[in-house]
Amino acid sequence: MGSKNYLKQDAPFRVPTDDGKLIEEHFGGASLNGAAFSVAHMVAPPGWGEPAQKPDFDEITMVVRGRKRIEVDGEAVELGPNESILVRRGARVRYCNPFAEELEYWSVCIPAFSPETVHREDPAA
Repeated sequence: MGSKNYLKQDAPFRVPTDDGKLIEEHFGGASLNGAAFSVAHMVAPPGWGEPAQKPDFDEITMVVRGRKRIEVDGEAVELGPNESILVRRGARVRYCNPFAEELEYWSVCIPAFSPETVHREDPAA
């Protein structure tokens, strides 16, 4: 990395998925082995959704295009382009795109996202 006081990311880590969602982590645990925060670019297809979770991190979502539904502690919130939300750690949250158009957004997690701290619920339960 050298002695520069910055790090330009030109090859984000592409997280493997099986649900049609593109996840490119620019900074965080997978890309830099850093745990302080993570920043990821995501594109979710129409009809995408994931199980509810109770993460050990704060998550900020910023929508670029399309719409995103976020269910936080039983309340549904919808975001459109140029809108954002902060979901605090410990909240029961579910993210989805039940709409007909593709969804593009950025996510910032503090501390960094990790499979061990997201605490996703078993969808079969």
